[in-house]
Amino acid sequence: MSLVIRNAQRSVPLRRAPLRRALGALLAALGASRFDVALVCAGDGLMRRLNGAYRQRPEPTDVLSFPAHRLAPGQLPRPRCRHEYHLGDVFLGVEYIARHAAGEDLEGVLTVTAAHGLCHLLGYQHNTKSEWQQMYQKEEEILENLNQLMGTNLRPLTAGLF
Repeated sequence: MSLVIRNAQRSVPLRRAPLRRALGALLAALGASRFDVALVCAGDGLMRRLNGAYRQRPEPTDVLSFPAHRLAPGQLPRPRCRHEYHLGDVFLGVEYIARHAAGEDLEGVLTVTAAHGLCHLLGYQHNTKSEWQQMYQKEEEILENLNQLMGTNLRPLTAGLF
């Protein structure tokens, strides 16, 4: 349905069009292209405040996801009315990501991080080894789909978490 991307930071130059194309392809790979998602590209200050408020970790981070539905991994909502088509919001810590991706393709790292956030919206977690394996497998699958469409070679960032 709709993908809203807001750039709420000014420290890192950012092109939204490539990110929009990639996210559209990722949502299609997840079977969720009929749902709405908001993506906010945030600076360290906002990420610090959100991470502190919702995870009790007052430090910047790479991605925070706020699902609109409680879902089992990979499950899609069954909307009964218009507002139930919203999957949730993903906040990308663009400053944090840019610092940690020095020398790498920033657009690629942002896309992979956004894929991770989208998986969280669909119920995937990584608190245990089995949850991480399930989430990692889904990230690999949707990124491979994106790679085929766009001629990229993106891989999940969380390799070797457990």
